[in-house]
Formats: sequence, C-alpha cells, structure tokens
Amino acid sequence: MDKHISVKACVFDAYGTLFNVHSAVAENQEAVGESADRVSAMWRRKQLEYTWLRSLMGRYVDFEQVTADALNYALETFNKNDSMLHSKLMGAYRSLSCYSEVPGVLKKLGEAGLQRAILSNGSPEMLTAAVNSSGLGDSFESVISVDELKIYKPTPIVYQRCCDQLDVSPGEVLFHSSNAWDAVGAKSFGFNVAWINRFGQPREKLGHQADYEFSDLIQALNVVV
Repeated sequence: MDKHISVKACVFDAYGTLFNVHSAVAENQEAVGESADRVSAMWRRKQLEYTWLRSLMGRYVDFEQVTADALNYALETFNKNDSMLHSKLMGAYRSLSCYSEVPGVLKKLGEAGLQRAILSNGSPEMLTAAVNSSGLGDSFESVISVDELKIYKPTPIVYQRCCDQLDVSPGEVLFHSSNAWDAVGAKSFGFNVAWINRFGQPREKLGHQADYEFSDLIQALNVVV
C-alpha cells in the first residue's frame, strides 16, 4: 500500500495519460497499412519533439498545428503522402479513446471532494473535443491549456499556471502523467507526482523522479482516496 497523502487537487496530463494517443491510427489501420504501428510511434515522437524544439526556439504554434506537422513528417517517412489520409487521422485525433479506467477514477475523485483538472499541451479546441467525445464533460472542474502561455511543458510556468488557476500550492497537487519527461518536469517544479508508466518504460535520467510509479490510474487512487 502506498503512503496516503492529503491534497486538494488531482491534475492529469491528457495525451497518453487519459487518452490513448495511438487510437487514431489503430482505428484507421487498414488505410495506413502494414506500417501503422511505426507511423503512430513516429507521429507521437515528432509531436513531442516539436513542442520542445519550438519552446526552445521561441516559435510557438498551437498543438493542433504541431500535431499536423508531426503527422506530415511520419507519413512522409513511410511514403504515405496522402492528404485524405492525413485529414482522416487528424479528425480521429480529436476523438481519441480514453483508457478504460478513466471515467471510474474521475468519478471516485469527485466523490472524495477533490478538484479534478487537466493540464495539457493540447489546444483548447482539441481538449474540448477529446473530453466531450469520451463523455467526460462533467468530470473536470478545470481544463488548462498551455495555449494561453504560448509555451509547452515542461516549462515551469506551465505548472505554476495550474496552481494559479486552482488556487493551490504545488504541495497540494497530485499530478498524474504517463510521460516520464512530464512527470520529471512536474516533480522538479514541486508537485507530488504519480508517473503512470503504462508501457514499462525505464526512468528518465534527469535528476528528479516521480513520487509514485503505477501502471494505471486505478493504482493512484490509493494515494489520495
């Protein structure tokens, strides 16, 4: 049993934590072809790389543009330059499926009186679409996008924006992310952090580690409920 902590807010990364980023390609596997898994992995990798590089360059564009550019790169890499396929996959990304445990976990946190929020690189429009398509529209008190700051995680001011929005201190937050780099960034900022290591990845070597490591969000409930 993991040590129980007292917090006021449970905050979640969106992509990879609540929503399955590979479901867009999986739903269109026949159209993408035999390289579907590699296309999806490349799409995700370049999407993340572009957020970090644009932050370093001071050349922000919103996450929808980053996602479209990353998809262009992935499709070109695997010789699938097809505007109709690109459009279909981008449409599917707006309605990514959530992981099966997500609705139940959010319900229990709400019943426990905890604030529930998303803190995401996603644009407001993308987040609204994903939340609504998964039937989670009533599951969050706040959905916070980096778009208002025009810089991506893991920049510290993004995590600070979450505290300002929810009126909490860093120590009053349990932040959940499946992305190891995001978990490290949030811990460096001062959050309590649960790394949802869905795919058994090794820890990042960045000088900080999450407080907890779980394979899904259900296990993280024991920390606060």
